[in-house]
Amino acid sequence: MIAFVSGPVAALAPDSAVVEVGGIGISVQCTPGTLSGLRMGQQTKLATSLVVREDSLTLYGFADDDERQVFVLLQTASGVGPRLAQAMLAVHSPDALRRAVATGDEKALTAVPGIGRKGAQKLLLELKDRLGEPLGAPAIGAPVSQGWRDQLHAALIGLGYATREADEAVTAVAPQAEAAGEAPPVGQLLKAALQTLNRAR
Repeated sequence: MIAFVSGPVAALAPDSAVVEVGGIGISVQCTPGTLSGLRMGQQTKLATSLVVREDSLTLYGFADDDERQVFVLLQTASGVGPRLAQAMLAVHSPDALRRAVATGDEKALTAVPGIGRKGAQKLLLELKDRLGEPLGAPAIGAPVSQGWRDQLHAALIGLGYATREADEAVTAVAPQAEAAGEAPPVGQLLKAALQTLNRAR
């Protein structure tokens, strides 16, 4: 198993990064939150999980070992593959997911694209004793998705856009984010923001 990759960031895309390791460019699938911390040309170290399928080898990258561990544990629930597990981590932090499961917060899980009410109920039952207790205290009165603007802005800057362009793109997708409710899917917002920037150029 490839436990981590370390090296300079060679390329960034809306859902992945390329890290140069020993002269080889390794493509790693990442959440917008992880991508927002990466910068072109700068050294990085990503915890990774290799998913092997008959027709593909896909490497998923994470900001830390805790995020990777939760990614692996989420897939122990029936019906949860790597893409859905990554979508869950794109919307919620590992601790927010632990908190949602510990408190039976159905609404938090249905905020993830691809999870309906019945699916959320099933996941809460299956994951109840698997994710463990939340590590940190919840932010009082603040939804876990409060920082979508910061995440999106940082991701756009990381992709090489100017601060002004990132500001305009965040403003452009704000109505879409507000329509999504308390936990807007940052990955979808990033794609929409990139489309507005491409049209503007």
